[in-house]
Amino acid sequence: MDFSWSIFVDLGIICVALLFSTFLRSRVRFFQRYLIPNALTAGFILLPFYNFLAPRLGMSSEGLGNLVFHLLNLSFVAMSLRGGSMKGAGKRIFSSAVMIIIQYSLQAIIGIGLTLVFIATFLPNLFPSFGFLMPLGFGLGPGQAFAIGKGWEAIGFEGGGNLGLTFAAIGYIWACFGGVYLINLGRRKGWMTGKIADAIDQRRIRTGIIAPSEERPVGSRLTTETEAIDTMSYNLAILLGVYLLAYLALRGLTWALGALGPMGEQLATNFWGIAFIFAALVAMLVKRVFRALRIDYTIDNGSLARLAGVSVDIMVTAAIAAIAVVLLKGFWIPILIVAAAGGIVTTLTVVYTASRIFTDHRFDRAIMFYGNLTGTLSTGLALLRVIDPDFETPVATDYMYGSGITFVLAIPFILLLNLPGYWHTTGNPLYLWITCAGLGAYLVFSVVSYVLLSGKNAFRGGFSLWNRE
Repeated sequence: MDFSWSIFVDLGIICVALLFSTFLRSRVRFFQRYLIPNALTAGFILLPFYNFLAPRLGMSSEGLGNLVFHLLNLSFVAMSLRGGSMKGAGKRIFSSAVMIIIQYSLQAIIGIGLTLVFIATFLPNLFPSFGFLMPLGFGLGPGQAFAIGKGWEAIGFEGGGNLGLTFAAIGYIWACFGGVYLINLGRRKGWMTGKIADAIDQRRIRTGIIAPSEERPVGSRLTTETEAIDTMSYNLAILLGVYLLAYLALRGLTWALGALGPMGEQLATNFWGIAFIFAALVAMLVKRVFRALRIDYTIDNGSLARLAGVSVDIMVTAAIAAIAVVLLKGFWIPILIVAAAGGIVTTLTVVYTASRIFTDHRFDRAIMFYGNLTGTLSTGLALLRVIDPDFETPVATDYMYGSGITFVLAIPFILLLNLPGYWHTTGNPLYLWITCAGLGAYLVFSVVSYVLLSGKNAFRGGFSLWNRE
């Protein structure tokens, strides 16, 4: 019979790469020394396969994108079902949103500023929206960078979609290699807590394998009788049931917004892009219902942690393997200059601001923000797992809710994206001045919010990268 094997072929290939990367981590000192997550190694192993060999075999990387989307949502459902304290969460969540806006603003200013320099010097025909592709590729990811860049092709930006993918690919490189470097730097400099540093020094953390002579920690506990239903099956059923409810909620919202016309439809499309936030909110609601019915004891946090871990491992591998390698000779000089400047500024400012805005889990947050604002949410979670393996801290959930606030705050930013293109097509410099004024307003908002949230720590330590309090 003609059954579809595509998803299981992709999963099988990903799992073989994960097994091979686990073997490398357990045997090769380089991977142990730099604490490179197995999922990152597996993703880069599969990157050339899906770019060059898979197309010759009649395969595509399209299924990988679906895996990344759904597994990201499922990982947040699992983390939200586990619950956790929301005490003081309001300030933490708003601080997370401000951290994201700061980086969007800085990346956009760097990108547009350098683009205008290129236009005034050796690349007078460069499309003026070119610089916006860096914050799109770094901060929002390949999907948004490709979609918006592709839209600009209609107004004269040749190869805009592929350029967006190129910036996203470079952003992944910054996220993965720069993130691993920051983790090791934080360990040497004492930026992370002693507990985390001591755990990293253990042999099993280095190799990634628990030796047979070591005591094996309990990863999950039974809350059901296996004869009736396996505990993992029970928790997976809750997980997927919540995801179905989130899907239905989004479908209902899409239908309601569609009645408002084209603007409502566009807003609904954007909501699907942050489906992980809706999924997490539904999960929290279901958790409250379970508590009200006094059956929340049947949910096992350990099992949910394992399910979240599986989702992140496969998701990260698939996300990196799905990167489209695009060679654009005509743009390589501005690409390298803009990407290098953006990567350096993002690295320095994320560490500087995170260590001053937050008072708890500061290094964990810095790593999470860095991974997200150079790569995507998947790379941020992969880097966070190095120092928070079971997502016990509120760092990931704070970022998730902060992203919801960011979505609202970034609406004017999204409207600014097309203005340089209008300047290009109409010759009216007013569009450029509006763009500059808008970015200036975001910069002022970022600075004021940073100072208010950081308080006395805002400029403590001067130019020292890390605030030791």
